[in-house]
Amino acid sequence: MHRSRIGVVLIDHPADVYDPAAAFWAGASGQDLVPPGATAEEDPYDALGLLGGSLKLQLQRTGTGTPSRVHLDIETDDVTAETERLVELGATMVEERKGYRIMADPGGLVFCVVPVQTDDFDQHAVAWPR
Repeated sequence: MHRSRIGVVLIDHPADVYDPAAAFWAGASGQDLVPPGATAEEDPYDALGLLGGSLKLQLQRTGTGTPSRVHLDIETDDVTAETERLVELGATMVEERKGYRIMADPGGLVFCVVPVQTDDFDQHAVAWPR
């Protein structure tokens, strides 16, 4: 058995439009932008706060040519098992990275399968039989 849940909503923008987009989403959400404390090259994420429980709202700097988009992170206590489960449901693997997977749903929407990132994962995760 493994567990998973949607843990993070990310708003992705390439670097050339990131700063005005980040300022917009901070204002639109009523949240203070919390930079990661590292350079953008070292850590491309800025936090905006929580959407309820510990569902996080974050901004992500993406590479040039990557379209602006919203994507979800599915957090899990077993990245391999969750990836396999989602492939059986119709997802495709886009890229395997160290510790996480970039995937796409049947309609082409990009999402990630990542290790646990939230404090209340145990209270809100769904258990999946093997």
